Amino acid sequence: MDKVKVRFAPSPTGPLHIGGARSALFNYLYALNQGGELVLRIEDTDLERSKREYEEEIIDSLKWLGITWNEGIGAGGENGPYRQTERLDIYSKYVQQLLDSGQAYYCYCTEEELEDERQALMAKGEMPRYMGKCRNLSDAEREERQKQGIRPTVRFKVPENKEYVVDDMVRGQVSFGSDNIGDFIIVKSDGIPTYNFAVVIDDTLMGITHVVRAEEHLSNTPRQLMLYDALGFSHPRFAHISLILGSDRQKMSKRHGATSLIQYREKGYLPEAMFNFLAFMGWSPEGEEQILSPEQIIASFSMNRVAKSPAVFDLDKLNWLNQQYIKQKDIDELRVLLKPFLDKSIYRAELDKLDDARFNILMQAVHDRLVCLGDIDQVLAIFFQEVEYEEEAVEALKGEEVVKVLDLFCAELPEPEEIDQIKQYLKEVVKKSGLKGKNVYMPLRAALTGQLHGMDMPYLILIWGRDECIRRINRAKTIVSD
Repeated sequence: MDKVKVRFAPSPTGPLHIGGARSALFNYLYALNQGGELVLRIEDTDLERSKREYEEEIIDSLKWLGITWNEGIGAGGENGPYRQTERLDIYSKYVQQLLDSGQAYYCYCTEEELEDERQALMAKGEMPRYMGKCRNLSDAEREERQKQGIRPTVRFKVPENKEYVVDDMVRGQVSFGSDNIGDFIIVKSDGIPTYNFAVVIDDTLMGITHVVRAEEHLSNTPRQLMLYDALGFSHPRFAHISLILGSDRQKMSKRHGATSLIQYREKGYLPEAMFNFLAFMGWSPEGEEQILSPEQIIASFSMNRVAKSPAVFDLDKLNWLNQQYIKQKDIDELRVLLKPFLDKSIYRAELDKLDDARFNILMQAVHDRLVCLGDIDQVLAIFFQEVEYEEEAVEALKGEEVVKVLDLFCAELPEPEEIDQIKQYLKEVVKKSGLKGKNVYMPLRAALTGQLHGMDMPYLILIWGRDECIRRINRAKTIVSD
């Protein structure tokens, strides 16, 4: 058996979509699991929408996710060039081969004529398709249309009454009848080949053995099989992976939240978490483990465990995964990861006032509370925003022993230097009050933060320092006295 060789071939018409990232990842996982190779190719024949900056963003996103490739854009190889717009001369050779063999022909139909034909078929309840008007034009008829200045397309002549069977690695055997597929365009009027034609040439010349792609491409496959046969090429194996749906089980779109990989990166999701998350979207390993390293996922990956049913984008699961991966980072790693977010923080000035020891304490405090790195300002708010008292906190401040507790706390409060020192001091306050712990900690938390739940108080007290703690206590006393 030939060495497995797969490809990811995005169109640079926008940022890398979550679905595209999942397709790239499945190709990467399958290649590595099989000891094969991955090719990165750019399908940029949509001249109006394709942009080099999107290509660069796609490449950057793939690298961020941890995907590498053996051949193609940025890696080189003997089968280039790897952008379709740089391969037009290659395609021309095979277009001419089909024209010369009578398996393709020039079509001069206008958009208006094609639309009229489409509407007429639909009115009769038939499948819209091209009915072959230009299939058998005489030389004189072609010459007349050329004189009219009509720029022709090139259409492939679909074989009649033939069944095409896709032996899909995910979906099993899927059959298509050729009579429902009209002669299709392989070269547009501007001379640019269409997707179905270019992809067959590229996959063949680049030695692609397996085509792993989204389910939406399944309907393209019979057209591609026709072209493989017409050109005398062998077929690759196909695997069409399921669509990704939103939580409402509708096709994922902007209404479900961020749809591109770069948006998740900018929000502060970790590449390890996204790698893990995307791998589990439509595939599952044996066992119940939800957090696996890339190496474990590669070792376990197989097409026979890829699901036919649609994958659901579960943001809650992604958030949980990301939080687990953040928790695995030590404080030094967290500081590095958070730096770009802290540099843009609305609390930048307050952070700059902290010495290194207190900054590390702050990192310890936020470590387990971050769902994604972009949440940092939300988590830091408790440290640097003025107190806003929640209703239940106000109620807690009106208890009988509250003033006594607040005064005891302030009486001998030292300038805090260490977490253990603060913990010990709070224990002494509880002992001196003669009250149960919760009857001390609850009003203290309410006074200092305006809330009854949240960040561990020793972290807060250490970052604030003695004067700020006393100021907050005195402000809370105004509620007690009302």
